[in-house]
Amino acid sequence: MIDFLQNPLFPWQEFFTILSFAFGACIGSFLNVCIYRIPRELSVVTPRSFCPNCNEPIPWYYNIPIISYLMLRGKSRCCRVEFSFRYFLVELLTAILFLLIWFKFGNEPGQRLFALVPITDWRLIFVFWLVIGGLILGTFVDFEHLIIPDRVTLGGIVAGIILSFALPGIHEEETRVMSLLYALLGTIVGGGILWGLAILGKFIFRKDAMGFGDVKLLGAIGAFLGTKAVLFTIFASSLVGSIVGIIFVASNRKTMGSRIPYGPYLALAAIIWILWGSSMWNAYINFLVPAEKDVIVSPPVLYYTNTSSSF
Repeated sequence: MIDFLQNPLFPWQEFFTILSFAFGACIGSFLNVCIYRIPRELSVVTPRSFCPNCNEPIPWYYNIPIISYLMLRGKSRCCRVEFSFRYFLVELLTAILFLLIWFKFGNEPGQRLFALVPITDWRLIFVFWLVIGGLILGTFVDFEHLIIPDRVTLGGIVAGIILSFALPGIHEEETRVMSLLYALLGTIVGGGILWGLAILGKFIFRKDAMGFGDVKLLGAIGAFLGTKAVLFTIFASSLVGSIVGIIFVASNRKTMGSRIPYGPYLALAAIIWILWGSSMWNAYINFLVPAEKDVIVSPPVLYYTNTSSSF
């Protein structure tokens, strides 16, 4: 790890652990603003935070991430109307995921917390934070409005391609050109597979089976994480989405023809890949192609045959 983190005079590890959680909570608070305003085509900068019920501005001391929601017991201070639990959930979820990304960083040998796949380049922390923020934003907008903003999808594709060129370590490559190629390939494969499935679904069911926002979202995931992540995301999201859909239908909360947002399951699968993906991929490959058992190789002389010998 970076030398200054090993300074015995200051608990750097604990400091950055707390800082990562707090920073994630603050980003989660901003994501709540985006989730509310972007679908309504409002500015995410101005005006400052206001009560969604009575439009009264919220003072800063009632706008502290996580803490304010608990202090106010989930109700608006001005009109006492209950806030959506989504505000608290997004802040807490973002804080926890940002903390897990921080736990992935370091050079120390040994088992990583929660079996996380380690990263050694501190710059990748900010890249993964950016990806997770976009996935959370897209997830909760899709839950509420059945759309995924272009700021998440198209913006994610552009950002993924640019950052892949700037930081080849995103795709575990040493050259910028190869990293860029992997980002472009991930975008094409990710968007192309879902686009093909969307066309096939429309042909079979005679209606749109998948939104184009999902296609663009998987393209963005591919730009940041590559083709392996795309394949894993498709498989895992389909599995989880199918299970949830069956539960909804069985409990009469949905019918077979109901629209169910697919973006959240893509986002969940992509986050799983970021945290544990390469380990799961290796385990899957080893399952398909198990390693050969240890074979004792005898000296070559024991395998020599004298063709001139008589029988």
